[in-house]
Amino acid sequence: MLESVGLTPQAERVYAAMVRRPVAGVAALADELELSASEVQDAVHLLIERALIVPAGDGAWRAVGPQAALSALLAEQEAELANRHLRLETVRAWAAALEAEHDLGRPRDELVRLEGTAAVRERLDLVADSVREECLSFTVDREMSAEAIEAAKVNNLRVLRRGISMRNVYQETVRKDPDNLAFAKWMTEHGGPSRTVPTVPFRMLVVDRAVAFLAVNPADSREGALEIRSPAVVNALYVLFEQFWEAGTPFGESPKVEQDALSPQEQVLLRLLDAGHTDESAGRKLGLSARTVRRVIAELTDRMGVESRFQAGAEAVRRGWL
Repeated sequence: MLESVGLTPQAERVYAAMVRRPVAGVAALADELELSASEVQDAVHLLIERALIVPAGDGAWRAVGPQAALSALLAEQEAELANRHLRLETVRAWAAALEAEHDLGRPRDELVRLEGTAAVRERLDLVADSVREECLSFTVDREMSAEAIEAAKVNNLRVLRRGISMRNVYQETVRKDPDNLAFAKWMTEHGGPSRTVPTVPFRMLVVDRAVAFLAVNPADSREGALEIRSPAVVNALYVLFEQFWEAGTPFGESPKVEQDALSPQEQVLLRLLDAGHTDESAGRKLGLSARTVRRVIAELTDRMGVESRFQAGAEAVRRGWL
């Protein structure tokens, strides 16, 4: 029980016995606890060192009351933990400063390929400590595994607690995925507002309008990411984010649909099909199954009063939907 505050099991037993029997000597304690005299003597020396027993006169010792004694020990341990935390924060600040100095010496148009999930997370850990103003991100929900969500919570909470602005745009289908929806709500509750749009082009993170991270393979984030520092490219990605943000629906609200008009998801679906996408490829873009895509199309043709997809396309053009 008391090993965490520096006592051995023998010392703990001797202390407890001395609390119960204040006048017991070494021999009596050894008999009661079935310890050798040397073990009891060692325990007594440790208890003296830890100020758990004090002189009682005539060479005897008495136990300090448990509440007072243990409160002092716990306070000592808490102070040590606080000092350790301070030392860790000092090391973290030093590492962040060194990383920032290293960044200043790198070509500003540098593009670095981060191979695999581990390399990306290691780099994002460093970024979480050096970000100064804001983090903007696109999240494609089907790519956020439970492990990725937990890793994101750790980094995001560190950033949010420093007063950094964080905004995220999710794909609309995140509202139908319990784990990712819970994470989005968690972000909002912790000061990181989020919005949804029918389709997100790719996973992306833009930090301080100075560096951007893009998935190497939009279909599989496990392959790693590209770290981009070209001011022109980063600025273009920032502008793209703001356009999606303005068009997005805040969490807690439903997408606005005027009477007899298309929902944002239906608008994107029609554009994808008009561009030649199959049900399957359009579904992948929207995070929907091909079966769901066909159901939405059937609902649209019924609403427009037509019988075929060709007629639906013509009617959509006539109504100004395409």
